[in-house]
Amino acid sequence: QVQLVESGGGLVQAGGSLRLSCAASGSAMNINAMAWYRQAPGKQRELVASIISGAGTTYADSAKGRFTISKDNAKNTVYLQMNSLKPEDAAVYYCNIRTGSVIYYTYWGRGTQVTVSS
Repeated sequence: QVQLVESGGGLVQAGGSLRLSCAASGSAMNINAMAWYRQAPGKQRELVASIISGAGTTYADSAKGRFTISKDNAKNTVYLQMNSLKPEDAAVYYCNIRTGSVIYYTYWGRGTQVTVSS
């Protein structure tokens, strides 16, 4: 079983920065994709950024130029550096990883709240 522990959320003023972290733990992990999603009240969960082994990174249009996803393979940790935060970035941010090779498994973190004051 894989567990994800997120940290780094909080309250920040518009224009500020936050860095989210998500550490994965478990046995026999073969992580091939890591991503951050977010869900604001009354809205659907949306992909913010992803990093796929051998394929690079992708970003939602709203995140391009402001957010950076990165990972530390040795620590099985994915980060999301968020700069120039806007009130519309406020949401619960969820970590997501995909493991496996022939058969894939997806795991979700519990989420971390990001609040941006105007």
